[in-house]
Amino acid sequence: MPDGVIYNHETVALDGETFSDCEFRNCRLVYAGGEPPIFKDCRIDGCEWRFDEAAGRTLAHLRAVWNAGGKSSVQALIKEITGAR
Repeated sequence: MPDGVIYNHETVALDGETFSDCEFRNCRLVYAGGEPPIFKDCRIDGCEWRFDEAAGRTLAHLRAVWNAGGKSSVQALIKEITGAR
């Protein structure tokens, strides 16, 4: 992807892309579970995140684990992702 692009009210596929110095304004950002995107010095404002295909199935699995009594396991993953203690 080109550097410094402003995406405005667009649907943007994220898998395998690198975004540098970009702005995302009121966009739908779609991740399908492929190669994770890279964001360098980007701004994201008012966007909707959508998780399709493998990414959506992963979220469904985490929801099932949570609902089956694995709340602490899912919370531990969230802490690991965010670096929280």
